[in-house]
Amino acid sequence: MPTYNKLVRDLIPQIIGNKGLEYSTRILEDNEYIKALQTKLDEELQEYLEADNDPDSLEELADIMELIHALSKTHGATIEQLEEIRQQKADKRGGFNDKVFLIEVEDD
Repeated sequence: MPTYNKLVRDLIPQIIGNKGLEYSTRILEDNEYIKALQTKLDEELQEYLEADNDPDSLEELADIMELIHALSKTHGATIEQLEEIRQQKADKRGGFNDKVFLIEVEDD
């Protein structure tokens, strides 16, 4: 039986069971959960960076968004609160829409 030792989406055990396969899981402690989410975020980011077409890129971005939702909760915030913080930063410093690439800045 292959060993995975990784965080999976909530319905994965049910999907595996529906196929008639045996599996084992455990519920993570909060500190383990945060670490597992961070590891999964890194994994999904790497998959996004390696994607070579728009549909695959969007699939990976959707996975990253799901992880951002979960991570927001672990930090005591809703996704709406996170969006508010994002908007405040965008209002104050802008977003990344204008494709500005800073080359250098004169020393003070």
